[in-house]
Amino acid sequence: MSLKRVVITGCGAVSPFGLGKKALFDGIWAGHSAVQVMPGWGHIKGLKSLLAAPVPDFDSKELLPRSLRRTMGPMGIYAALAAKEAVNDAGLDETKLASGSVGVAIGSTTGSPTAYEDFYRSFLPTEAIDQVKSGEFFKIMGHSCAANVCLFLGINGEQWSPVSACTSASQAIGLGYLLIQAGRQQAMLCGGADEVHPSVTGVFDVVRAASCRNDDPAVSSRPFDRDRDGVVCGGGSGVLVLESYDSAMTRGAAIYGEILGFGHVNDSKHIANPHEESMTRAMENALNDAGIDRAEVDYVNAHATSTELGDVAEARAILSVVGKNTPVSSVKGHIGHTLGAAGSLETIIVLEMLARQELVPTLNLDNPDPRCGEIDLFRQLKKQKISTVIKNNFALGGVNVALVIRRFA
Repeated sequence: MSLKRVVITGCGAVSPFGLGKKALFDGIWAGHSAVQVMPGWGHIKGLKSLLAAPVPDFDSKELLPRSLRRTMGPMGIYAALAAKEAVNDAGLDETKLASGSVGVAIGSTTGSPTAYEDFYRSFLPTEAIDQVKSGEFFKIMGHSCAANVCLFLGINGEQWSPVSACTSASQAIGLGYLLIQAGRQQAMLCGGADEVHPSVTGVFDVVRAASCRNDDPAVSSRPFDRDRDGVVCGGGSGVLVLESYDSAMTRGAAIYGEILGFGHVNDSKHIANPHEESMTRAMENALNDAGIDRAEVDYVNAHATSTELGDVAEARAILSVVGKNTPVSSVKGHIGHTLGAAGSLETIIVLEMLARQELVPTLNLDNPDPRCGEIDLFRQLKKQKISTVIKNNFALGGVNVALVIRRFA
């Protein structure tokens, strides 16, 4: 059986810069940081990091009917709006979405932490459930985003929901790629979503991996920098429409890029610490799957979360795979670490780099860590020919993902 080519025909975003991919691109190319000190977090005992990059407030009542919102936490709303923009961008109509040939793979770290908090604030004081609303479970179930997107858009194909923290979205993209390659679906809505909540930041705080630069939020997320002090969590959703090449050509769809390879490996050494060898294997497997040589890679979009262990391990892995002359950057200085949404939001930014033939540098990289400095950590907007890129994402629990994406010309 010959495998089908897989292309990207639509993108949608809800990000720390606002609704829509235009707001995301405007913030990134302007070199802005969306990180802020969170009001209302200061009273939380033991929480040292008060930083996050939340989605700006908006009125979801104007965008989604109550019948749908009642089963959506914030991340479900983000995913629904990003998915709607993506299908509109791809030109998929209601008939196509309902045909069974279109599926969904949208992941997240957990169900909505805001909904979890609301549920337990109601339940624990009295240990009674008579005040719990019937829609609450659908906000906190692990596949809440995928299920709500299917309901919102009337999708009858396969539904998947990778739950692997920081690789949820990139796993979803890889899964969509495999399903279309095999001919199980003609198109897939792929991505992830997450929301800002103090309990999420607290997880990184407890393991001493969260930035505590509360006095200067705009420069708090600084991947690869000597003076970085940890992760800043963000929120939002990115959704991409993956489609078989034949389907896209038949529809006359515009094509942003082609997914050539997917590397996906486990690290069983430690549940939390990053592992250079596993990162290397993920990238090498992606290149092997793509059938291309490492010399063809024009750029690497790094996971680079602004932690010492992670940044150094990834820099060394990148050096071993593509050498010291391939440009490398991370966008987490701009939008923080959007966790379950990171892989898809960052891939959407990469596709825009391919379209503009411009590489965006790592924000706040003032003093590159010498241990990361052997790779090309460029520090200014770079205009150059870009055709083939590697997109990395790595997660707690030992998940390592790399995608190879090529500009469609």
